[in-house]
Amino acid sequence: MADTENGGGAALHSENWMAAEIAEQPSVIARGLEENRKAAVSIARHVRDRQIKHCMIAARGTSDHAAMYGKYLGETQLGIPVSLASPSVWTLYEAKPNLENSMVIGLSQSGQGTDVIRVLEAAKEQGALTLAITNFGDSPLAAVADEVLLLKAGQERSVAATKTYTASLAALALTTAMVAKDPALESELHGIPGQMQTVLSLEPEIQDVAERYCFMENCVAIARGFNQCTAFEAGLKLSETCYVVAHAYSGADFEHGPIAVVDRGFPCILFNPEGKPHHQLVDLARRLGNRGADRLVIAHDDESLALGERSIRIPVFVPERVSPLVYILAGQMFAYHLAKHKGYDPDNPRGLNKVTKTI
Repeated sequence: MADTENGGGAALHSENWMAAEIAEQPSVIARGLEENRKAAVSIARHVRDRQIKHCMIAARGTSDHAAMYGKYLGETQLGIPVSLASPSVWTLYEAKPNLENSMVIGLSQSGQGTDVIRVLEAAKEQGALTLAITNFGDSPLAAVADEVLLLKAGQERSVAATKTYTASLAALALTTAMVAKDPALESELHGIPGQMQTVLSLEPEIQDVAERYCFMENCVAIARGFNQCTAFEAGLKLSETCYVVAHAYSGADFEHGPIAVVDRGFPCILFNPEGKPHHQLVDLARRLGNRGADRLVIAHDDESLALGERSIRIPVFVPERVSPLVYILAGQMFAYHLAKHKGYDPDNPRGLNKVTKTI
């Protein structure tokens, strides 16, 4: 494949925008980390000066999965409780939860999400510190926020979001590093573009794995902790591009009932990087094997990979707290190639538009 216009140039076949945009992600993340540092430092100063003790993130769709990551970052790295907004509380029920002394983040790649904008407007009226994370500095969301952090992803043409998702993860992690004054986290982030490039080299292998699931109609995607967002985002990509009924679960939640759906041959996709949830997910993979599940394991370590009927080895170790930026690439490429094997156009899922406005 020829290099993309933004310099991402990797091995994915570029007959589709989704493939090209997956390949752009190393350069998108590198650019965002460099160009957003000054803004992230400023935002961090406001957070510390105002002694923020609570954060809420408003988002929909793919951005809501990025918000899951933001929740883990805020609570584990900053010790700040982070809640995920239910925008319907403001738009349908016209309620006004008390957001004084809070920071409220609106996450939207387009910056046009009506309900997300309404949450930020209400928060600002109450004196909350508001932050918009978006790809468009001239968007309505950016206009209403006190502070703006741009994704720097360039135009995303495919309906299925890829590069704006990982750019959102990076923006949240960079801001966290600045608030925490954590140079180690910032250093880990700067290692991400190279690690992404290594994962992109797995494209031929992932294409072959995807072909084996050509007739898959249902599956579950499972992870835990920081990578719960990875399972949910991979499940969404499978649903919107392949029309697979893909349910995503925390590994812990899955054991509280949903595991009952698993019988012989049922596809289970497990994301298991090294980290705190690792051993629990290894145990879960064994239980799924005992039930005859078809396990696709995406991991770096031999123990996890040995448990899969099929596996995708992530070639590099990635620290858990930044691993969602790298592991989702395997999920994106799997969804892309599965859609192609099924004869679908991953750029234009039926009935979907690039910008969705809900109230």
